[in-house]
Amino acid sequence: MSFHVDEGIEAYAEAHTTAPDALLAELAAETQATMSSPGMLTGTIEGRFLELLVFGTGARRVLEIGTFTGYSALSMAAGLPPGGHVDTCDVEPRHTEVAQRYIDRSPYADRITIHLGPALETISRLEGDFDLVFIDADKPNYANYYEAVLPRLSERGLIVIDNTLWSGKVLAPQEESDRAIAALNDRIAADERVVAVQLTVRDGVTLVRRR
Repeated sequence: MSFHVDEGIEAYAEAHTTAPDALLAELAAETQATMSSPGMLTGTIEGRFLELLVFGTGARRVLEIGTFTGYSALSMAAGLPPGGHVDTCDVEPRHTEVAQRYIDRSPYADRITIHLGPALETISRLEGDFDLVFIDADKPNYANYYEAVLPRLSERGLIVIDNTLWSGKVLAPQEESDRAIAALNDRIAADERVVAVQLTVRDGVTLVRRR
């Protein structure tokens, strides 16, 4: 995965972002060493970005689609107010085993629930609205996730969608994932139900709210 900010600028930004705590640093190191796609790791900059989005919005109920090894779930849990909770979904047992191990060691074990299975099924089972939804899972299903959670946003809720620049492949999409993300970007830009901004954080992050 390649990003669009100059490597030196990316390193400078990371150096001027509050460093992760020891547990997250350990999780990042294990992910880099043992996972076949370590580029999926949220990392310092986006982790803090998600934490501050949760903190700044006061989100109490967070839904994550795509747990991976748990870095983003732990980051968002750190921004929760008292009584807040993160529900996170993944279909890969290997990912969730690592995530659960680190969640259990964290101060947020009672604030995070992992749901193993297809996210659309999990969403249909969960009741109520969400204050923040983070989408970072299989790209061909992005549009389905978007449509599933949009009507479930609370009044001031946000959808946060990762990888919306997709290493620049959205400019000339060739493969299924490229086309899926490019199509979702176009859908959101034309969607009169929402207000959105696409940011060049890491591999592209789009924020969406309902009008």
